[in-house]
Parts: sequence; structure tokens; C-alpha cells
Amino acid sequence: MTSEPVIRTQLKAHVLTLTLNRPDKLNAANDELLLTLTRELQQADENEAVRVVVITGAGRGFCAGQDLGDVAGRDMTFTEHLHHTYNPLIRTIRGLGKPVLTAVNGVAAGAGASLALAGDIRLWAQGASFIEVFSNIALIPDSGSTWTLPRIVGYHRAFELMALAERVRADDALKLGLCEHVFPDETFADDVQAYAERLAARPAHALKLTKQALMAAQTSTLDEALDQEAILQQVAGDHWEHKEGVEAFRAKRPAQFIREEG
Repeated sequence: MTSEPVIRTQLKAHVLTLTLNRPDKLNAANDELLLTLTRELQQADENEAVRVVVITGAGRGFCAGQDLGDVAGRDMTFTEHLHHTYNPLIRTIRGLGKPVLTAVNGVAAGAGASLALAGDIRLWAQGASFIEVFSNIALIPDSGSTWTLPRIVGYHRAFELMALAERVRADDALKLGLCEHVFPDETFADDVQAYAERLAARPAHALKLTKQALMAAQTSTLDEALDQEAILQQVAGDHWEHKEGVEAFRAKRPAQFIREEG
């Protein structure tokens, strides 16, 4: 009897949906899930048919964080475990040359909260929630949360959320900037697909360069950002997408940024 894959994949209209598939554990992460997700993302980066990636969860949860039972008694330090699993995953998401949407369909806790924050765009279901649960077991937030969360909500609010392990519901998450959109639970999957298809129709090469520039600007000076923009703008301007955009603008027609033949 074939077991269910820990990551379900679906490619539709240039949108690759990667579904964390351990619903009986609210998609708590084990090594197999983390390494498989990283591998699927890396393959997506090389696949020209994929223009947008969506990460979501099966069942009631997005990701409840680390499956503690999976690491119990293991002869591996915390540092080794993070370097082996979570850190490569977060680096892959942030470095991917395509937009990554995290579609938070339920609880996102601990490292699952970090994963939810890692997307370029975060879409939440109305019933979703977020909790930096690490302090409940006397650990620090990891998997990128100390980098992403204060950049979204500021140092003081980030520290409070981490220190008190406060649960954030969808409406408050939208106000705080933890997500860009909240959709009804009943239509969430369809709403996410429709949004992702809108994004997939945008100029993929230009968005790749935009993501690259934004990531570099996170740790650069203004002068460095200006220089980087000048370099990448030339790369964008030399690409066929730019010619198509200009021609479409002049002809007063929608630009066609998808070439089906690749």
C-alpha cells in the first residue's frame, strides 16, 4: 500500500501548489517534509512552466511547527538540525527566482509561523492564526522569524509576540501586516488560485529581478540600492518582456507576458 506523500504537488495555469500533507499532525514538520519541500522548490525554480509557487497545508492546519516526536532522542544538536532542515528551506524560498505565496489555511505555529512569514506574499484564510510559540518551551524563534517579523511589525511588537506567545487571528494579522489578504475559509483554495494566476500573468523575468533587488536592499545602503537598481534595470530593459510591455502600452492592449512555448 502506497503511503501519502508528505508534499502534494499540483501544477495548474503556471501555478505550482505545494501542500504540506501531514494533516493528522496539523502538518507539523519532520525531516522528510522539510527536505522534500526544499527539493520541490528547487525543482520549481528550474521549471519554466512554473511562474508562481504556492505553499499551503492540508486539512485544518498550515503548519504547527516542528514535530517534537521526530527529533526526540536524536543525536543532533539544535544548531545541526536547523542547518540541515529549516535554514536551507527558508534560504531557498527567499532566493527563489519566482514569487512564493504562503497560503495560510489554518494554524501557523513556531517554525510554521516562520514559514508563513517567508513568502513574498502571504494570503490567509479567515480562520487562520499565527503564534510564535517558541517561548512556551523556552526556546528562541528560529527559521528566519527574528529577521522577518521585526521588519513587518517593528522590534517592540515582535518581541512582545515572541515573549508572550500571543495568538494572532486573521483580522489582526491583516492590520499588523502579517498578511496581504484574508479570504473566506469556504472559498480559500479557489481565491488563492485566482490570485496566483493573476500574478503568473505578470512579467516573470521582471518580478525575478524585483525580488532580487528587494532582498539586496534589506541590508544595503541607499547608494548601494540605487546602484543595484541601475544594473538590474538594464537587465530588465534588455529582456523581451520590456519590448512587449512597451508595444502593448502603445497599442493600448493587454501585455502578453506568457510565451506558452517557453
